[in-house]
Amino acid sequence: PPPPVRSPAPAPEPVTYRVGRLRYDAFGDHTGPELRLGGSDWVWRRHGPAVGGTRYEDGITVHSRSSVTIDLNRECSAYRALVGVDDMSRGLGSARFSVWADGVRLWRSPVVEGGDPAVAVRVDVAGRSVIRLVTEASRPSGALVPVDWAEARIDCAGG
Repeated sequence: PPPPVRSPAPAPEPVTYRVGRLRYDAFGDHTGPELRLGGSDWVWRRHGPAVGGTRYEDGITVHSRSSVTIDLNRECSAYRALVGVDDMSRGLGSARFSVWADGVRLWRSPVVEGGDPAVAVRVDVAGRSVIRLVTEASRPSGALVPVDWAEARIDCAGG
């Protein structure tokens, strides 16, 4: 009889990481995405942030002038989130959001005003090693307005 044909092992299932649950690099094992403690501004990891009257499961809240750095530590394919001014601002403030990877801006939102619905972002991060989430206040007086990266997720290779 002919020898048995061996099928290749199936690829591991992809893994989705919730940014609001990531460990900081100082406390992580460097096998998956981690928040860089030394390269990030203040981050509030939250349950139930709200943008434009809609409450989301989780995410991170930052000031409207901030930068958060995430080391991927593995092959990842996409970053996705819903961004906007948090409803605790009571409709005040506005910001612009951008996603950078390895020093290159991959996406930038229009100016998002307080009370506006969240803006969806999905960015291809294949082949990248570091993501930086940047928010910019659109007015000089609005640097401390709370803004959200709601339901922020990073899709990576399993294994």
